[in-house]
Amino acid sequence: MSDSNTQAPLSSGPSAQPQRPQFNFWRWFWLSFLVVSLAWAWYDFYAPSNNVIWAKDYASAQRQAVQSGKPMILFLTGKWCVPCRIMKRTVWADKQVESTVNASFTPLMIDVDDPSAAEVLSRYRFGATPTTIITDPQGKILQQVQGGIGKTDFLELLAKNTPSARPHSP
Repeated sequence: MSDSNTQAPLSSGPSAQPQRPQFNFWRWFWLSFLVVSLAWAWYDFYAPSNNVIWAKDYASAQRQAVQSGKPMILFLTGKWCVPCRIMKRTVWADKQVESTVNASFTPLMIDVDDPSAAEVLSRYRFGATPTTIITDPQGKILQQVQGGIGKTDFLELLAKNTPSARPHSP
């Protein structure tokens, strides 16, 4: 009787060994690149909320400044501005900056893309965002800084322009 169910002899060649999944370097490279890029983009555009008491618009900020005798601090920014977001995250969200600004200034954040801010933007010429402008209560520029600045430099700027730190003229 012929054995039709005989098994073929196992070959010892490479095709007989079980296949391991191959490590696809480029698939993992691009997947890692995507994850890191998304994390970086989130970090660049993340700006935590802060406890600075912002004025609603320039007219109300100027009224508050005149009534309180405090200088105004204008922060010109844009939604698309990455250095502005970094400054919002590292400077404006700092507790020391918040307390100093709330105690000694009338702050106003101005979106440079807002059509209702066109008059203010034409009054205070600026070349870059972020721009920080400190004015007296009437709107005369005391100091203007273009570009992002760190917390230490920002606190020095505030100290130079705090009403109690300025010498009073007789």
